[in-house]
Amino acid sequence: MIAVDTSTWIAFLEGGTGNDVQLLDQALEDRQVVMVPVVLTELLSDPKLPSSVAKTLSDVPLMELAVGYWERAGQLRARVLAKRRKARLGDALIAQSCIDGRVSLLTRDRDFGAFAEVVSLPLVIGAGRH
Repeated sequence: MIAVDTSTWIAFLEGGTGNDVQLLDQALEDRQVVMVPVVLTELLSDPKLPSSVAKTLSDVPLMELAVGYWERAGQLRARVLAKRRKARLGDALIAQSCIDGRVSLLTRDRDFGAFAEVVSLPLVIGAGRH
């Protein structure tokens, strides 16, 4: 089972290429993808997103937030910021969801490396932005 960051979902939906897109395609075929709530929110925020795509994205099994999630996410972000690393709020929420759900994160956003350095966040980094 894997979770997928917004960056990889967007590349996938736009017909992009890269090992992350291929892995997402295979994981969807194998029904091995779970949706991070924050990622779903980010994807559905696109006003140009076709309703059929929104429906398909909403059909991916949604990860549940565990009790204490918000506190742990805040503490995680504080730990990354204390190391003087970039730690966007959305990224901290995504990372904490994956940590709580014990799933790897498939992404092309290398900023998640800062979270992986601080805690055990298994990453699968694909081609893309740095």
